[in-house]
Amino acid sequence: MGILQGQVALVTGAGRGFGRAIAERFAAEGAKVALLARSSAQIEEVEHAITEAGGEAVTIRCDVTDPDAIRHAEHAVETVLGPLDLLVSNAGVPGPFGPIWEVDPDEWWRAQEIHIRAPFLLMHHVLPGMVSRGRGRVICVSAKAARIVAPHLSAYCTGKIAQNRLVAEAAAELAGTGVSAFAIDPGFVPTQLARDTMEDEAAQKYLGNMVERLKERFDDPEALGDLARCAQRCLDLASGRYDALSGGYYELPDDLDEALAAKASEAEEA
Repeated sequence: MGILQGQVALVTGAGRGFGRAIAERFAAEGAKVALLARSSAQIEEVEHAITEAGGEAVTIRCDVTDPDAIRHAEHAVETVLGPLDLLVSNAGVPGPFGPIWEVDPDEWWRAQEIHIRAPFLLMHHVLPGMVSRGRGRVICVSAKAARIVAPHLSAYCTGKIAQNRLVAEAAAELAGTGVSAFAIDPGFVPTQLARDTMEDEAAQKYLGNMVERLKERFDDPEALGDLARCAQRCLDLASGRYDALSGGYYELPDDLDEALAAKASEAEEA
């Protein structure tokens, strides 16, 4: 019996990278997992891997910036698997790259639709059911870009800091409902997102140092370790043990037990 036995999870961007690692770990711990992505082929491969390992999963092709598509996905998940207990918003894009006065405004805004509109829509449609049932957890896969100023990376940095604030706002509104929300940095892994960055001409032009670090990471045999660490972090938050930390943003080196103890100490002093 896994610690998520009987729970239903929805993971976006589940066809590769962090999303796949999280979905497979949740399934291994007993959750029934809905795999969402724009590419059917990728999530079908993940579904096959999960079912071959004895887990349960369904695939739903979905544009997470489209409210009708999300409404359809939620209905399909609840019809096939049951009411949602866990939501992991993981879909993201790396660009566009370059100075604000040079990037394509439509491409920049499209990035915000994926970074901000998508998690908002997901929470907007999923949270009512969680609140009515008095249980549920939301995890938004953010990034360290949320807390830095990185020239030529404005779309990504802006989107990620907005994700963190959206999670904090949701958590404040969810206080006392039994539903929690968290934001995390997943780590630094040579995923397809990283490869897309490396191969982007604008990134090569304006973010040469970052591109070089990514290339080094692709050659690092230890690089994939963060996939497992990210999946474990999500599992820890999904377990309910750290619900008192709802609203927070956490990176892999952060000690959740220390954060929990500090939170308890603050509550005693208040």
